[in-house]
Amino acid sequence: MIKLTDYIEAFAFDLDGTLIDTAPDLTAASNMMLAILGGRPLSEPRVAALIGGGVEQLVTSVLTLSRDGAAPEPALLETAAALFRDLYRQRLFERSRLYPGVIESLRALQRLGAFSCCITNKESAFALPLIEAAGIGDLIAFTLSADRPADRKPSPNMLLTACARIGIKPARMLYVGDAQSDVLAARAAGCRVVAVDYGYHNGVLLAAAGADGLVSNLTELIDMRARLQARAPRAAS
Repeated sequence: MIKLTDYIEAFAFDLDGTLIDTAPDLTAASNMMLAILGGRPLSEPRVAALIGGGVEQLVTSVLTLSRDGAAPEPALLETAAALFRDLYRQRLFERSRLYPGVIESLRALQRLGAFSCCITNKESAFALPLIEAAGIGDLIAFTLSADRPADRKPSPNMLLTACARIGIKPARMLYVGDAQSDVLAARAAGCRVVAVDYGYHNGVLLAAAGADGLVSNLTELIDMRARLQARAPRAAS
């Protein structure tokens, strides 16, 4: 767990499954794509379990499941990915919702002087308008998206870039996410990491896999940050 002697200066958040429940709109776009291509629709829980690795990975997995395990041919994958992007762009925040406590937490951290950013495998073409549509754009200093495959979590690249941009050591950043790739990316970067017990993956298993803590609501970060600020001296960056 995070100790009171540890001073956290910045909070970074995963997007899908951590700040926003995007599974409803991702499922709708996936099933519309499948319907156009003659595939079998998938339930929301099955699609939700596939979220987090970017469009190509999601579309590949959705097609494979819909085709009873048959991997899509390159031409089909290219067509499906382009179709999915068009369909999803039209419904980024139609049925998706912020998780409880997100706005309250981001506002409170802002009042406390903590730096908040978003680090996501979601392409910037989707992530940035989604954040604005959800009404949290003014509460997040910046968003880093894995537009290059090399930057996709579990790579630490985006976390290290964020720390450099803020001007802090990685140990002074706490990353919050719902997937194993979030934990692995934070560990590789040298950041602290907390898992949420909601989202699209098993938070309890993530905590056991090496997360520093587990939260059920992001408002739990407020008390954590307040205690750290009150009791721990600011260390040099």
